[in-house]
Amino acid sequence: MTLDWLKPEVILGTTMYAVIGVVIFWVCFIIVDKITPYKLWEELVEHKNLALAIVVGAMCISIGNIVAAAIHG
Repeated sequence: MTLDWLKPEVILGTTMYAVIGVVIFWVCFIIVDKITPYKLWEELVEHKNLALAIVVGAMCISIGNIVAAAIHG
Protein backbone atom coordinates (compact mmCIF):
# COMPACT_ATOMS: atom_id res chain seq x y z
CA MET A 1 0.00 0.00 0.00
CA THR A 2 1.47 3.31 -1.07
CA LEU A 3 0.81 6.69 0.42
CA ASP A 4 0.89 8.65 -2.83
CA TRP A 5 -2.24 10.54 -1.85
CA LEU A 6 -0.34 12.17 1.04
CA LYS A 7 2.05 14.00 -1.28
CA PRO A 8 1.70 17.80 -1.12
CA GLU A 9 1.07 18.16 -4.85
CA VAL A 10 -1.81 15.68 -4.70
CA ILE A 11 -3.39 17.44 -1.73
CA LEU A 12 -2.90 20.86 -3.37
CA GLY A 13 -4.37 19.64 -6.66
CA THR A 14 -7.39 18.15 -4.93
CA THR A 15 -7.94 21.34 -2.96
CA MET A 16 -7.66 23.49 -6.07
CA TYR A 17 -10.15 21.35 -7.99
CA ALA A 18 -12.57 21.51 -5.05
CA VAL A 19 -12.30 25.31 -4.89
CA ILE A 20 -12.74 25.64 -8.65
CA GLY A 21 -15.79 23.36 -8.51
CA VAL A 22 -17.40 25.35 -5.70
CA VAL A 23 -16.75 28.66 -7.47
CA ILE A 24 -18.24 27.37 -10.74
CA PHE A 25 -21.25 26.02 -8.85
CA TRP A 26 -21.74 29.35 -7.06
CA VAL A 27 -21.50 31.35 -10.30
CA CYS A 28 -24.03 29.03 -11.98
CA PHE A 29 -26.45 29.47 -9.07
CA ILE A 30 -26.14 33.27 -9.29
CA ILE A 31 -26.74 33.16 -13.05
CA VAL A 32 -29.88 31.07 -12.56
CA ASP A 33 -30.99 33.45 -9.80
CA LYS A 34 -30.57 36.43 -12.17
CA ILE A 35 -32.42 34.66 -15.00
CA THR A 36 -35.50 33.84 -12.94
CA PRO A 37 -38.11 36.59 -12.56
CA TYR A 38 -38.02 36.42 -8.73
CA LYS A 39 -35.34 36.19 -6.06
CA LEU A 40 -34.72 32.51 -5.31
CA TRP A 41 -33.36 32.98 -1.80
CA GLU A 42 -36.22 35.26 -0.74
CA GLU A 43 -38.79 32.91 -2.21
CA LEU A 44 -37.25 29.90 -0.46
CA VAL A 45 -36.58 31.41 2.96
CA GLU A 46 -39.29 34.00 3.48
CA HIS A 47 -42.18 32.52 1.50
CA LYS A 48 -41.22 28.86 2.18
CA ASN A 49 -41.99 27.78 -1.38
CA LEU A 50 -41.52 23.99 -1.19
CA ALA A 51 -42.01 23.35 -4.91
CA LEU A 52 -39.31 25.87 -5.76
CA ALA A 53 -37.03 24.34 -3.12
CA ILE A 54 -37.34 20.95 -4.81
CA VAL A 55 -36.56 22.47 -8.22
CA VAL A 56 -33.57 24.40 -6.86
CA GLY A 57 -32.32 21.26 -5.10
CA ALA A 58 -32.52 19.30 -8.34
CA MET A 59 -30.72 22.13 -10.14
CA CYS A 60 -27.97 22.09 -7.50
CA ILE A 61 -27.49 18.35 -7.87
CA SER A 62 -27.40 18.67 -11.66
CA ILE A 63 -24.87 21.50 -11.67
CA GLY A 64 -22.77 19.61 -9.13
CA ASN A 65 -22.77 16.50 -11.32
CA ILE A 66 -21.76 18.52 -14.38
CA VAL A 67 -18.93 20.27 -12.52
CA ALA A 68 -17.71 16.97 -11.03
CA ALA A 69 -17.75 15.28 -14.44
CA ALA A 70 -15.90 18.19 -16.02
CA ILE A 71 -13.22 18.15 -13.32
CA HIS A 72 -12.88 14.38 -13.27
CA GLY A 73 -12.57 14.19 -17.02
